[in-house]
Amino acid sequence: MTMLEFTLSAEEIDLLPSDDDVAFYQEHGWYLSKKLLTDAETDELVDASERYYAGERDRNLPVAPPKLAYWDPSKGDVQRHNDYVHYEHDGLAKILGKPLIGAVAARLAQVDEIRIFQSTLIYKPPIEGEPSNIVPWHFDKHYWSSSSSDRMLTAFIPFHDCPPEMGTITMVDGSHRWKEIGSDDTVVRHFADRDKSQLDQMLIENAQYNGVEVVKLPITIPRGHMNFHHCRTYHGSGANVSDRPRRAISLHLQDGGNSYREFPLSDGTLAAYNHDALVRRTPDGRPDYADPDFCPTLWADR
Repeated sequence: MTMLEFTLSAEEIDLLPSDDDVAFYQEHGWYLSKKLLTDAETDELVDASERYYAGERDRNLPVAPPKLAYWDPSKGDVQRHNDYVHYEHDGLAKILGKPLIGAVAARLAQVDEIRIFQSTLIYKPPIEGEPSNIVPWHFDKHYWSSSSSDRMLTAFIPFHDCPPEMGTITMVDGSHRWKEIGSDDTVVRHFADRDKSQLDQMLIENAQYNGVEVVKLPITIPRGHMNFHHCRTYHGSGANVSDRPRRAISLHLQDGGNSYREFPLSDGTLAAYNHDALVRRTPDGRPDYADPDFCPTLWADR
């Protein structure tokens, strides 16, 4: 098997998180990066996303997984979510595959290898009252219960300056360190399928259980920068009250040690992820979360 080699330029090495940055991430559960994408690269993302929305695909998913987020024009002017854009569109994949992104994630997670887990193209229209624009409080690991790792993380990548008025991502500071109250496995259901007030209450109850205040920090993200957050950090976002759309990609990342695990639910079924319908199988028959077609390696320190 050919081992991929990954290198960084001297300029890129200077963009990696410092030891203090890594300590901040470990304490707070999030990290605002330096400028990892050039203006030309963010322009490419805008152009590629417009071609994607116009129907351009380099390949299509072989099957549609049961919980696939896949906006199309028939759904109207709501918040758009489209999964697997790194698989379907080479123009988007070219930028998302930049090794520097993986190297930053590896430093934060303190691992040697980072693979893409999922990529979701997001478009939040500038419509203040549009209910789909509100993303309620949640953390990603709930939806990744079939993943063995707790080191997974997400890079939120806006294509432009992203201030609070655009409905930027908001972190609940330090919440990745909370112990979770109870064992209600309805949390594996996506926030789009749950009542917002129930999720709000879950956040409050978990904070009270841990004896802490809920500290909500909207992250102002300059163009070319990214906000990384831990898979157990509560986050959400508000309305876009600006005069232009908020364009971004949530790039979900897994460490090299992550693999499928059986996670039984109270109804007797197993927790599942969309990958399970797509990826190849391991020799023992489990979904392979290292399938290079869907989960390509972004960074490996060999």
